[in-house]
Amino acid sequence: MTTTTTGTTVANAVGTAHTRVEGRDKVTGAARYAGEVPFAELAYGWLVLSTITRGRVRSVESAAVLEMPGVLAVLHHGNAPRVDTDYIGMLGMPPDPTIAVFQHDRVPHAGWPVALVVAETSEQAREAAEALVVRYEEEPHDVVFTGEHPEASAGAGPAGPGVTGKGDLEAELAGSAVVLDAEYTTPEEHHSSMEPHAATALWEGGRLEVVDSNQGTVWVASELASLFSLDPASVRVRSEHVGGGFGSKGVRAHQVAAVMAATVLSRPVRVVMTRRQTFSLAGYRSPTTQRIRLGADAEGRLRALEHRCLSLTSTVHEFIESGAGPARVMYDAPAHHTANRVVRLDVPSPTFMRAPGEAPGSFALESALDELAEKCGLDPIELRLRNEPERGPVSGLPFSTRNLPACFREGARRFGWADRDPRPGVRREGRWLIGTGTAAASFFAGAAPSTAAVTAEADGTFTVRISAADIGTGARTALTLVAADALRVPAGRVRVRIGDSDFGPAVIAGGSMGTRSWSWAVTAAADELRERLALGDGIPPEGVTVRSDTTEAVGALAQKERHSFGAQFAEVAVDVSTGEVRVRRMLGVFAAGRIVNPLTARGQFTGGMIWGISMALHEEAVRDRNTGALYGADLAGYHVATNADVPLVEADWVDDPDPDDPVGIKGIGEIGIVGAAAAIANAVWHATGVRHRSLPIRPDRVLMAGLHV
Repeated sequence: MTTTTTGTTVANAVGTAHTRVEGRDKVTGAARYAGEVPFAELAYGWLVLSTITRGRVRSVESAAVLEMPGVLAVLHHGNAPRVDTDYIGMLGMPPDPTIAVFQHDRVPHAGWPVALVVAETSEQAREAAEALVVRYEEEPHDVVFTGEHPEASAGAGPAGPGVTGKGDLEAELAGSAVVLDAEYTTPEEHHSSMEPHAATALWEGGRLEVVDSNQGTVWVASELASLFSLDPASVRVRSEHVGGGFGSKGVRAHQVAAVMAATVLSRPVRVVMTRRQTFSLAGYRSPTTQRIRLGADAEGRLRALEHRCLSLTSTVHEFIESGAGPARVMYDAPAHHTANRVVRLDVPSPTFMRAPGEAPGSFALESALDELAEKCGLDPIELRLRNEPERGPVSGLPFSTRNLPACFREGARRFGWADRDPRPGVRREGRWLIGTGTAAASFFAGAAPSTAAVTAEADGTFTVRISAADIGTGARTALTLVAADALRVPAGRVRVRIGDSDFGPAVIAGGSMGTRSWSWAVTAAADELRERLALGDGIPPEGVTVRSDTTEAVGALAQKERHSFGAQFAEVAVDVSTGEVRVRRMLGVFAAGRIVNPLTARGQFTGGMIWGISMALHEEAVRDRNTGALYGADLAGYHVATNADVPLVEADWVDDPDPDDPVGIKGIGEIGIVGAAAAIANAVWHATGVRHRSLPIRPDRVLMAGLHV
């Protein structure tokens, strides 16, 4: 309970379940997404992508297309506006040159944008785009990803340095009682957001306006201003409702093409990617090949840990899938070596995808820990508890909190782990072999500077304005609860407005930093406003507004290892005749800071776990080495978990507030998927006696590997 400045008692909003404040609008269709907002004189653009993998555009034969009904323009490298990519963007990274569409005749990968056809209707634009003839000069390409590619090199990314190391690895391995040396692989995976990537651009009153589906309006506005050499104040980006992003909805080719066309035609232009186009233009998770070497003493305590991860990137942009990152947090050893390496191929650029680095990295690391436990004759949970580090294994910094043991203890109790027969392949129900598995999870809990404005309105309500993005996570609702508690008023008196770059700088929705960073800014503004109102003589008609900026406060945070943690548990059934794997139940218990809204938080956790099921059993994009393109670049060919694949999935949490955060928040958006695939893979081993070190665990792979029971 909280006491207001007038002495009234108000129940705390944070920590209690609240339905989404925009829920009714979404289920009734009143909530409009980027591709649905109407504009007068709206024209439609349709992207034309290359049909070769590497080479040059010899000609774009647009004359016939320009004569087709409704066609307004065909933009390509010969006539498109010029853009500038010589700048540093988000997280200190240069922009992916893929966004600089139609600037040259080079084709560096299949599905490269070579033209935009603009017409009066979407149907006319599509018909004309499909009729456009583009001639190429084709060159040899290389799209084959292998673990031993000769041109691989160490790569540093936002997650840290490419290589870390301490201790004599070979000596510690030689002196270990138990040694594991294994290779694990994960395939190319795609985001597949429910809402497609869509943007509408127009010039109004000398300003560039973009209505977009993105994970950060300020981010997109800043990048567009840099690309088109505009005053940042002259660019406004709005993104009120977003139907999923998962790392893919930053600056992409469709926004830049829409701005170009709006500039050329002096009218609004909308460009929406098709589902197939997203497989080329929206980024994806790189495949990985990971080698893990572990050495332990007779009691299972690690003496040596090596985790090496190889991923791919395009020839035009370097993005590192930091799969070796989890080892830098989870387990320590006297000899501790990690490396993230990358190879450049003639493929589209990968990008951030839910739990980048941690998701594939935890599959390898947590599978390896399970194998080590078997070799040591230890329970998998006991092995992990014996190797709990006191400080960051690489950084040497203290942990802000590390309640992973509590997650395992509570998870084991609820899952019935103590009743498990550790022997593989002994539990059977008819044609089904039954097994259980577990895995640990972690994800970085960061905070980034943000600004927010809170206004006390004359009618007694409060309006919060912040350039946050609700990509389906319930952020709008969480911020309402945070603001209500900070203002010491009921949640019904708070309105939160988000998704507008004019509201000022704020961190993107990504890296599990959004709600934490935004809540910090909202709390700071609300606290100051409440104090000002306590000293004032009432509220004028225009209201009283306070604006916050957390740059100084975030910068003053002590250096610590800040992470959310979790323990994943899975039970699977494996059909001995068909090789089919069914997940029968899952449980995740998390230590992820103070939970703002249990209702939407549980949805975030279970959503990540369901994605883990999909990652473990279904998701796999396969590239044709001859054409360089993907087989089945759609949701018919690229399989994801559906309702029939999703069993009883439960998520809960232990008390774990971050003492250095004003609200106690850490972050929950990514942690749910981390460890989930490893828990399932470990359960498959327990069911069958056979290890699967490559995802997905398809029926054919199960049958080919056999059943050692």
